Amino acid sequence: MITRRSSLQTLVALAASSTFIGYSKPVAEVFQPRVKQIPGLAGKLGVITATLGPQMSAKSSKGKFTLLELPRVLKNELDLEIIDFNTTNFPSFEKNYIEKLRDAVREAGCIATNLKMNQKVNMDSSHLEERVEAMRVYKKTIDVAQILGVHWVRPLPRSETPIRTQHISAYKELIDYAGEKGITLLIENFGWMMNDPDSVVKLADEIGWDQVAIGPDTGNWSDDKVRYAGLAKTFPHAVTCDFKAKTMSENGEHRSYDLKKCFEIGWDAGFRGPWNFEHGNKNRARAFRELGMLRDWLREWMNEKRHRN
Repeated sequence: MITRRSSLQTLVALAASSTFIGYSKPVAEVFQPRVKQIPGLAGKLGVITATLGPQMSAKSSKGKFTLLELPRVLKNELDLEIIDFNTTNFPSFEKNYIEKLRDAVREAGCIATNLKMNQKVNMDSSHLEERVEAMRVYKKTIDVAQILGVHWVRPLPRSETPIRTQHISAYKELIDYAGEKGITLLIENFGWMMNDPDSVVKLADEIGWDQVAIGPDTGNWSDDKVRYAGLAKTFPHAVTCDFKAKTMSENGEHRSYDLKKCFEIGWDAGFRGPWNFEHGNKNRARAFRELGMLRDWLREWMNEKRHRN
């Protein structure tokens, strides 16, 4: 009799005995990538950890807190719960430390959703040694993401336009590796992608919509024409959003671009969250005040939309 357990064991054995180049069928049959919105994250707000980078340090002190303390600060002082991690904020990738961080997230009542892999490596390099090193670093980081329990990881788009075949091949290698650990690769508009409103959807189409998730950043576009067109194209497929705000005036004005319009494009496209704020300030009081304003605006705008419907 073939049971689910024996079937899975067979699939694992097949995966272990094969040399994969690109997409792995056996792994995909076991793991379904998270490429659609997660209902439980609808309406939830949080931050990308780089937002509070100026307020974090290796040791807590007056006005400063550690990454381990961030979940408690986020929940208790900002009334936010989603955490989108950035590797630049990690003092250690040791297993014991990552387990403590995972536990701190859970104990605070927060949710870790994503890990931005921002290491300065090049998975698109024409040099084999550089590509091998990039894959080593990224795969080790995916191991960290598995311990944290996040849904997605995002490799860093570089400024130079990559060789398409090499870029897609690298993505698929990471998709296979991450999939074995229950994690989905994410595409974010950054670097070479920022000038083209179609860049994200084109790449997802070439990789395969059933294998990669989309996470638009409201600020990472070259100008408003590209921004609003790019958001209109990416939000219908989004699973998460970097709701980025640039410099805000003393009275809270945001002149760089229309934040409410960015929100409305997302909402009208069917995106419901999570919305992750990316907006920092070296001054702690001002950083917290402005994050509070963004939080209140999003909640107000969401309520307005819900009542209209």
